[in-house]
Amino acid sequence: MISKKALQEKDHRYLWHPFTQMQEWFAEEPLIIERGEGNYLIDIDGNRYLDGVSSLWCNVHGHGRREIDEAIIAQLHRLAHSTLLGLSHPAAILLAERLVKVAPSGLTKVFYSDNGATAVEIALKMAYQYWQQKGSERFREKTTFLYFTGAYHGDTLGAVSVGGIDLFHSLYKPLLFEAIPLPAPYSVVEKEAALKEVQRTLETRHREVAALIMEPLIQGAGGMLPYPSGFTREVWELCRANGVLFIADEVAAGFGRTGRMFACDYEGVSPDLLAVAKGLTAGYLPLAATLATPEIFDAFLGPVEQKKTFFHGHTYTGNPLGCAAALANLEIFEKDRVLERLQPKIRFLKAGLEQLRSLRHVGEIRQVGLMVGIEVFEEVAARRPFAAAKRVGHQVTKEARRHGVIIRPLGDVIVVMPPLSVTEEEIDALLRVVHLAIKKVTEGDVAA
Repeated sequence: MISKKALQEKDHRYLWHPFTQMQEWFAEEPLIIERGEGNYLIDIDGNRYLDGVSSLWCNVHGHGRREIDEAIIAQLHRLAHSTLLGLSHPAAILLAERLVKVAPSGLTKVFYSDNGATAVEIALKMAYQYWQQKGSERFREKTTFLYFTGAYHGDTLGAVSVGGIDLFHSLYKPLLFEAIPLPAPYSVVEKEAALKEVQRTLETRHREVAALIMEPLIQGAGGMLPYPSGFTREVWELCRANGVLFIADEVAAGFGRTGRMFACDYEGVSPDLLAVAKGLTAGYLPLAATLATPEIFDAFLGPVEQKKTFFHGHTYTGNPLGCAAALANLEIFEKDRVLERLQPKIRFLKAGLEQLRSLRHVGEIRQVGLMVGIEVFEEVAARRPFAAAKRVGHQVTKEARRHGVIIRPLGDVIVVMPPLSVTEEEIDALLRVVHLAIKKVTEGDVAA
């Protein structure tokens, strides 16, 4: 078996890690995860770490869940992959049926892809092509999109075009299509002004706007920023009133993260297009889906010579192994009454988070379900951040790792998002480590 040192050397020599400054990475000893067990990750030395961010927000029922393992193995014995271009297979068909049943009302067609960004790209292209094929010349003017500041919808160019995080997106502006930003409110005070701006923009520019895209209820990569209550629904209603499609990006929030199957469910929102990924396969395999209404689907029907076909697809679209994992995932939701059993955990987490407010550098604690952002400041009252060079968020996650917990930061926002299968005992342990790590880094030597 290859040694730990050899693996670390090969990592530094050959790998390019995502969202990672590799010069900094080269100065650190890579943590190499070898296996997963329940809500824990285990490195090549046998050390156990509580998976405090669900392996980047996607693990749902824990690692090594028997039912999902067996479903993948059974599917592997039948068929590993077959294209959906001109063919079909049972797992893709049955999963589409299940998704339609659990999705917000009105969504009846499922288009598969590989990840959240591709699901969003597909939604954008569907919305654009829908209006081009509506039959009226005036609809062909609807070619642009609305999005919110602070939004993150993925890293492919279409998704970046409707992204609102300058750190991730500004460099690529020359490559992007033009889209219209809207102010995102993060408090009740900001809500009214933001809604007025949404209304004004829709009323004055609806003739050119194909769709508005939004992360319902909470912005994820923007810093775990919840919208004020009712904002998502009111935006959806304004879109309906002005003939603009509403795209819900539930890549992060979907499949129980907020406490309900989808964030849209909280405010009775029925989007025209829904993008899902991450928790779709419970964190097992890459699979995403874009769900559409019958009205959108029907606009793509016609004789071949009319060229109304949706000319989009991926090699592994609807991969049978991924579909089998997703079916098993949804069966566990139903069999184990996951959403019902999640509610006490959410309340327990909320109560535990209050203890972090005693730390003098913790400025905000934001929570929706099991999605949590803990923002730290150099000076809380003035909301003055730590100097970027101190890398406080990064240092907090490194300190947590020393105590057996894996978390990740968004700048100086510490993200906590455990699997839905997390126990109250594990939540307690997770928060104790987060408390310890923030205290040591912000009140002690940051470089330690």
